[in-house]
Amino acid sequence: MLKRYGHVATLLVLGAVQVPMIVASGVLLLLSFALGMVFLFPPQVMMVRRMAELHRRLVAGQAGVAIDSPYLPPPPPPVPQADGMYRSDRTLYKTPRVPAWNNRWRWLLSDPGTWRDQCWLLLDPLVKVLLLPALLLVPGRGLRLYARWCRLLLGPTAASRLAAQVGYLRRTRNLATDSQAAEMRRIERDLHDGTQARLVAIGMTLGAVEQLMDTDPAAAKALLAKAREASSETLTELRRVIRGIHPPVLAERGLADAVRALAMDSPLHVTVDVDLPKRAEAPVEAAVYFAISELLSNAARHGGAQEVTVDISAHGPHLRVTVMDDGMGGADPSKGSGLAGIERRLAAFDGVLALHSPPGGPTTVTMDLPHVLPEPESAARKMPKWKMIVVALLWATAWCPTFPQGVVAAIFKIFDIDEKAWFLALYLPPQWQWPTIMGMIVLGVFMHVMAIRIPAAHDNQRLLLYSKPLNPWIP
Repeated sequence: MLKRYGHVATLLVLGAVQVPMIVASGVLLLLSFALGMVFLFPPQVMMVRRMAELHRRLVAGQAGVAIDSPYLPPPPPPVPQADGMYRSDRTLYKTPRVPAWNNRWRWLLSDPGTWRDQCWLLLDPLVKVLLLPALLLVPGRGLRLYARWCRLLLGPTAASRLAAQVGYLRRTRNLATDSQAAEMRRIERDLHDGTQARLVAIGMTLGAVEQLMDTDPAAAKALLAKAREASSETLTELRRVIRGIHPPVLAERGLADAVRALAMDSPLHVTVDVDLPKRAEAPVEAAVYFAISELLSNAARHGGAQEVTVDISAHGPHLRVTVMDDGMGGADPSKGSGLAGIERRLAAFDGVLALHSPPGGPTTVTMDLPHVLPEPESAARKMPKWKMIVVALLWATAWCPTFPQGVVAAIFKIFDIDEKAWFLALYLPPQWQWPTIMGMIVLGVFMHVMAIRIPAAHDNQRLLLYSKPLNPWIP
């Protein structure tokens, strides 16, 4: 009890601090927007956010109500153009200072969490005063009521969650685009430095053969042999480039056999254990294949490993890949070991990479890709029996209030038919008949909607796959 009163005292002290903060915030906002001193707006917003974050932590520790941060992710740092200049709207700058400040100001101004924090700061002292009797008499319930108030304004809304998800998807798309551009540059470099040079050499050799054909047939024959060898080497190099784009064994036989073929070509002793009931989509398989290929290369070139174990397993619709080697360890994504590129590949599928590589080894890399495997039909979520019974009862009885007690009774009422039959509304006083008829129709429609909504809320994916306009329920 004393601890709860201590929490209450902390909130009241913060409420006293909030009163001068409200005055200061109002002055800063007035100066920012009325007098054009916009450089005062970011400090004001960050001051209010720090107070809001403090209350989120206090509410989580005192009342056990966790409130997630509702703010949009900060903007990325400005990227220079090809000429080294930084663009902000239609203006170019030599340094990133002004574009970064503009982006930060625009981010704070457009974030809905900024203005919800301002509203919370203005009303919070009044709410604390109104809840003061509950906080003093029943501090536990009072703290829970205050936590609900804080969650109302300080918690993330559906719009902020959606905006954060859109921002994450935008960053993921940019990473995927950058990775694709890097792959294209690598392929172009390989073709230019290797295959193209060999083809030019073959062309020159054939030109020399053409000149020597009449004067020195022996030399021409020797050059033709060299041209044949060069063409064979060029074909081998082209196949290597093709395997770097998308290995044929991966497209034809799937991820398991492609990784086993990769293990056979590796100079290390690689053990592969695969447990996949079904194949993933081609982009997912390609991302996992090249990630494993990069990890095997790192283990051979940088880790000094001798043995590597690759485990690929399915956990429902989730795919997990674990690569462990007995090398010297000390892997660091910031040192250009290829791990950053693997993270970019996985980010396109909401995948994450976990690295454990202490000095001296071993190195363990775990990659998790959620919801990338097709879920078998038998693994579809089955509704509990009580839900199935409720849905069956709704479909069996929804027709009664909708049509006989609703639509048909309304027809009898409109045409003034004296037969009352078993229509409940027609036995009531005249002033209650129409409200009862409309209530029956609304009740019936509600029962039909719930009969569809309950299975939809239970397994929305299955509803989207199998439902039809004339057959809206899940078969």
